[in-house]
Amino acid sequence: MEVAYVCEWEKRPQSTHCPSVPLVCSWSCRNLVAFTSDLKNQEDEKDVSQMIHIIDTDHPWDVYSINSGHVEVISCLEWDQSGSRLLSADGDGNIKCWAMAEHLVSSWESSMGSALAGEPIVALSWLHNGVKLGLHVEMSGSTNFGEKFSRVKFSPSLTLFGGKPMEGWLAVSISGLVTVSLLKPNGTLLTSSESLCRLRGRVALADIAFTGGGNIVVAATDGCSSSPVQFYKVVVTMVNEKCRIDTELLPSLFMRCTTDAVRRDKYPAVTHLKFLTRENAEQVLLCASSQGGSIVECWSLRKEGLPVNNIFHHRSPVVGDKQPTILKWRILSATNDLERVSAVALPKLPISISNTDLKVASDTKFCPGLGLALSFHDGSLQILHRLSLHTMGVFYGPGGSGARPGDDSAIKRQRTGGPTVHFKALQFSCTSLALAGVDNQGKLHMLRVSPSMGQLLDMNTTLRHLLFLLEYCMVTGYDWWDVLLHVQPGMVHSLVEKLHEEYMRQNHALQQVLATRIVAVKASLCKLSSATAARACDFHAKLLLMAISSTFKSLLRPHTLHSPDKSPGDRLSEICSKNTDPDIDKVMLNLKTEEFVLDGPPLQSLQQLIQWVGDFVLYLLANLPNQGSIVRPGFGFLRDGSSLGMLREMMVMIRIWGLLNPGCLPVYTAISDGQDSMSLLFRLLSRLWLCSRDDGPPQEPDESLVDECCLLPSQLLVPSMDWLPVNDGVIVRLQGKLPLRLQFGKYWSLAGQLDRGQGVQWMDNLRCLHLGVCPTEDSKACTRCGCVTMRRSPNKTNAMKQWEQRWIKNCLCGGLWRRIPPTLT
Repeated sequence: MEVAYVCEWEKRPQSTHCPSVPLVCSWSCRNLVAFTSDLKNQEDEKDVSQMIHIIDTDHPWDVYSINSGHVEVISCLEWDQSGSRLLSADGDGNIKCWAMAEHLVSSWESSMGSALAGEPIVALSWLHNGVKLGLHVEMSGSTNFGEKFSRVKFSPSLTLFGGKPMEGWLAVSISGLVTVSLLKPNGTLLTSSESLCRLRGRVALADIAFTGGGNIVVAATDGCSSSPVQFYKVVVTMVNEKCRIDTELLPSLFMRCTTDAVRRDKYPAVTHLKFLTRENAEQVLLCASSQGGSIVECWSLRKEGLPVNNIFHHRSPVVGDKQPTILKWRILSATNDLERVSAVALPKLPISISNTDLKVASDTKFCPGLGLALSFHDGSLQILHRLSLHTMGVFYGPGGSGARPGDDSAIKRQRTGGPTVHFKALQFSCTSLALAGVDNQGKLHMLRVSPSMGQLLDMNTTLRHLLFLLEYCMVTGYDWWDVLLHVQPGMVHSLVEKLHEEYMRQNHALQQVLATRIVAVKASLCKLSSATAARACDFHAKLLLMAISSTFKSLLRPHTLHSPDKSPGDRLSEICSKNTDPDIDKVMLNLKTEEFVLDGPPLQSLQQLIQWVGDFVLYLLANLPNQGSIVRPGFGFLRDGSSLGMLREMMVMIRIWGLLNPGCLPVYTAISDGQDSMSLLFRLLSRLWLCSRDDGPPQEPDESLVDECCLLPSQLLVPSMDWLPVNDGVIVRLQGKLPLRLQFGKYWSLAGQLDRGQGVQWMDNLRCLHLGVCPTEDSKACTRCGCVTMRRSPNKTNAMKQWEQRWIKNCLCGGLWRRIPPTLT
């Protein structure tokens, strides 16, 4: 394990720190980390409400602090399955649901919530939506994504008519009360509460898990290690538009350390209670502690045969044929005496724990999803195997203060220097390749966790592990930022090529689903190396090209109501692929031009997108003679037959629209007035496309084509295509071993990078508009690729609004939007 970066508060009042204040942290699948601190609202000293801080891990300094309105200490934070909504609960029974305002990660609002007055919340969870994916390590060598990542049969916690999962959350209070809040389709909130059992008792710790049958299991303890850990089945149903909660007591267990004569009184308190995974209620982790240390136990629920007396064999033949069974908790493993545990983090990667998968993972040294993290009060951190609890990795302290073996000076510093810096909250990322931790000084630490836990691997095995996890992120839609932490610049080219090979082996339907995601993953990889930065430009341009093509085709309408099976866009693709004529006017003769008829205003509003397509074609062709030199932006398109074919189709559409409204045509600066620039470019583009068609072997462009492209700069003014957004994220600086030191609220930029606020032209990357050096419009940027666009639309026509609506929630690459700090504009 290594520290990637540490982010701290610039001004931290020393008097506000209280060691007893619990801190919580939660990491979403969209790469957002929410955490609390013991800092109060600095703007209003009378305001005693707690603060919730949200960051995206690529811009940790750009923290979004929410004045939560929770007066009591926040005890739980929980993201939903989509990673776009956050639940918070406090010590007074208040639960709030937070969502992004205007789809910005820098703006959050609470529109609903529930409350159990005077009931501190000890456990909180969203209801399960029934979506569960299994990850099979033994099939990592398969070429079929469906075999590597299989959909597991799993029922939602509550379903609506037609089987649609109902949204909502469940919480457990300190007095043993369980409350369920359901989000009805009309937007109202339906809340109901019920006791876990008839005799309500104190619940100091609790956790929530789900079963494949749609039931909910709650584990609870009163905090005393000599007391039993109770388990309850909770069933939520809707009866006559009311929420009904039924509970049932399940088998319980006593910690083994309480039955050991040596340790009976050594660890009096249960400090941590966790199910190993939310979708498995049959494995639980328990930690008992004292002031001097801790012990951790892992338990499993098993079905065992119940011995029957011989007298019953004669009276009941049915019993004799089939032995009755009972469910019983059995201990899987336990640790030796440990330092006092301060926080626990469980893996989120849904790795299969079958014997075959575990053996393959052990043989290939694939460790993500197999280890859980324990942090200790001495500042150290350990990764333990989730089943055997043997040590897989050790990290010596967030502040470097953890005592290494034989380090007597560190022990002396601890004795004289006050409380040791240690983690109070820990969270794994979705692929378990990174750990986010908040220490007792309020600093946020980002740790990279090696896929092999530091074991030496050959390059091919390392690439195979990273490729496997990148494919998992592609299939699930989860963010892959934590995987990029382990990609070195020398790995980029191999990963991009292998990822493309695996993608091309999938069936056509799956390729269409993943078409955008794989281009976004390639763009993120190529930004990590200076040698592949030009390819990152190409991949981003391809994202924009695919989006414009899809939008243009969606505007086409069939001329008659009784349209054939194929849409106008499909017919356009089919005709352009079959017709290899380099004359654009002859290709138009085979099309039904009435299907391309649009009103004047929509065509005029699309001019900036049409201009980008025209400029891009000119730029590609003008750079064809330079293909043998250093790889430059646009080089990847010269061998991409599908993208060149897409450009041909759009040139034909634009040509037809130009007959209806000449004002929408791209504007070229030509040397001679009588030159037909679009015909010239289409002719050259068609000849280049014929050299790289998908249905034939690739060919080198002939010399006459290269010579004509050499003459283009003397015939037309070639634009400078600056289409790559400026990415100011921290990931491009994390390939080194030294951790970065950052500050919350203090903008960080690459060394030597131009400050975009000082004399640099801003570009609206979605609308293809220049914003000037000092834009006056409020803008937003993508958290993943840095794409910038205006928040308010300057367009009034439906065609352009349709384009802009596609990017309200996410960027071209699928990243989230964040508001650009005013200091930059």
